[in-house]
Amino acid sequence: MMVVRPIQAEDHAALRELARNTGTGFTSLQDNDEQVAAKLEAGLAAFDAATPLEEALYLFVMEDTDTGDVVGICGIESAVGLSDPWYNYRVGTLVHASRELSVYNQISTLTITNDHTGYSELCTLFLLPEARHSKHGSLLSKSRFMFMAEFPQRFSEHVIAEMRGYSKDSVSPFWEGLGRHFFSIDFAQADQLSSMDKIFIAELMPKNTIYTNLLPKEAQEAIGKTHENTTPARRLLENEGMRYTGYIDIFDGGPTLEARVNDIRAVQESQYVKVHIDSAEPEGELYLVSTTDFASFRCTMAPLTRVSNNLISVTPAVASALNVTEGTTVRIVPLSSGRRF
Repeated sequence: MMVVRPIQAEDHAALRELARNTGTGFTSLQDNDEQVAAKLEAGLAAFDAATPLEEALYLFVMEDTDTGDVVGICGIESAVGLSDPWYNYRVGTLVHASRELSVYNQISTLTITNDHTGYSELCTLFLLPEARHSKHGSLLSKSRFMFMAEFPQRFSEHVIAEMRGYSKDSVSPFWEGLGRHFFSIDFAQADQLSSMDKIFIAELMPKNTIYTNLLPKEAQEAIGKTHENTTPARRLLENEGMRYTGYIDIFDGGPTLEARVNDIRAVQESQYVKVHIDSAEPEGELYLVSTTDFASFRCTMAPLTRVSNNLISVTPAVASALNVTEGTTVRIVPLSSGRRF
């Protein structure tokens, strides 16, 4: 059984191994010892703090309870851009027209912005290839919504998620058509640098509006386009209510999805119930089930049986994975939109 829980100090080796597998363009977890150590330190500090940190990184791992192996990771930044600038491009439209010449042209533009400063961010979602089955990806991603629903005071009213942009053979057409002209370095190097220090972005990026029709065709086509490995994650978030509103990553052109936290399906529809432990195996629809604890938060998925209005039945295996006992209060929501209790 898979369970999502807060990262712990002893997960360092597993986190380092996950970082070796993410690949070029996965900015928030790269094959870099320094970044991995900093990520772990930030994740531990978020859960150890006596009071909520203004900029906290809540980092979770997915553990296979049968083997003890860590097979995935996900995170939530409580707020972005408060101490380091948060940059992206806003895709806009300019009209160039002349009635006298019978000319009317709509031109797509890119303008660098800090519009999402202070928003919470879903980040660092990665699942090892061998674990990408049985809806594990849905559990890993949506467990964050259960945590946000349980602790809304720790997050902004709005949340964003930057999707990895399109690339082929580790080459980003958007970067080659735009960023390289101002940075004179490869995409992989710029992407790695941005994860550690964003100051150089402000120093080198053009401040003026960019007309996309001046970019190579391949770069234009990559705007708002998602990497093939990230497309399932994008669909999952869109099914929960997040939307692309015309903001893209300044490096690879990947789309930024956003929503009000309270408008997200898993947050909006989740409810409290108490646990009854029964060895009978329920059948049917899968539910997310999460605890109400903070530092020992846990989330798994399982079919449930409704015993009464506010009581659900779970197996001993589910109760063990969640570390709950008879009568414990938990939060539940259908794994996917559709039929409910």
